[in-house]
Amino acid sequence: MEKRDYYEVLEVSREADGSTIKKSYRRLAVQYHPDKNPDDPTAEDKFKELGEAYEILMDDQKRAAYDRYGHRAFSQGTGASAGAGFGGGGDPFDIFREVFKGGGGGGGGGSIFEEFFGGGGGGRSERRKRGSDLRYDLQITLEEVATGVEKELEIDRLVHCESCEGSGASGGRADVRTCGTCGGVGQVITSRGFFQVQQTCPDCNGSGESISNPCRECDGEGRVDGSSRIKLKIPAGMIEGGRLRSLGHGDAGMQGGSDGDLYVVVHVKKHEVFERDESDLFCEVPLPFTLAALGGELLVPTLGGKASIKVPAGTQTNTSFRLREKGLPNLQSAKKGDLIVNVQVEVPVKLSKQQEKMLGEFAESITEKNHPVGEGFFEKAKRFFKG
Repeated sequence: MEKRDYYEVLEVSREADGSTIKKSYRRLAVQYHPDKNPDDPTAEDKFKELGEAYEILMDDQKRAAYDRYGHRAFSQGTGASAGAGFGGGGDPFDIFREVFKGGGGGGGGGSIFEEFFGGGGGGRSERRKRGSDLRYDLQITLEEVATGVEKELEIDRLVHCESCEGSGASGGRADVRTCGTCGGVGQVITSRGFFQVQQTCPDCNGSGESISNPCRECDGEGRVDGSSRIKLKIPAGMIEGGRLRSLGHGDAGMQGGSDGDLYVVVHVKKHEVFERDESDLFCEVPLPFTLAALGGELLVPTLGGKASIKVPAGTQTNTSFRLREKGLPNLQSAKKGDLIVNVQVEVPVKLSKQQEKMLGEFAESITEKNHPVGEGFFEKAKRFFKG
């Protein structure tokens, strides 16, 4: 089979510099890695072809020879022939180790590359399967937002099997043995052609342990369906959609693995009177037209009870009054928000004959100066009333 052009294989131009070639190779190697394409029988050949092209084009002398003679320059085994893999016997993963150096902390010196392709891993306790995190949606009232509240939640979750004490073995931890396939490492190394791949052990699923006599209650998982009750404090000022994390109250881990966490998402029930904007509250209150005209005190609701506001004579609809610190607590500070009361002048309906007569006499006594809003409007709208 005729070899493809190395520049075509790496999807770069003939003028590409080393940095461009390296970047393209890294991208394509990840794309065609056999471990990431188990159902593609051509993936291994493509990956091998990429490595061969990379080894030639990243060597100045070999690249010069290839540019001059093409594949003939290496037909006698002086370079990267098909049977020799990478010619000089170099490791095709060296580029990744160079780019993704790390492993961090006190670990086993593994690289990001190894972890990305299934290698590496920490200690045995870390390899045991951690339980899944869970989500719980909780609805609270606006009054509970104002004061804070403690809720008792019942969570359906996987819990540790009591029969085997969470180990997955009938006799408890005494029946747990080191995995014979991986020797307790949790990883196995398989060879694929010219390269090796480190993978999670298929027999112990990375735990490094094997169970000869699985627990019948949990089928060797070390966990069963169950539920638990927890008490959770919701702080005052909690926002809509806010999340609270309860450590260790998610699903139990497999075979002694650590428990997942519980994330409680808080939703605030719509209030029949108040609307919320962060720490401020808003409400609309009807204002009798007599009180709007004459002025006086108006009782208004608050989350803590009732309060009174002074209404000036001649108050109009949509006039707002601010009551300081009658809103909600702020999660980020000790300061409370305000309550903004918007008044809506209420016109009476179903008047008696006597009331109609009295209002008629009142209307006749009113001059334009008693209607400053209307006077201003009609002054602007005069041209619409001409003709």
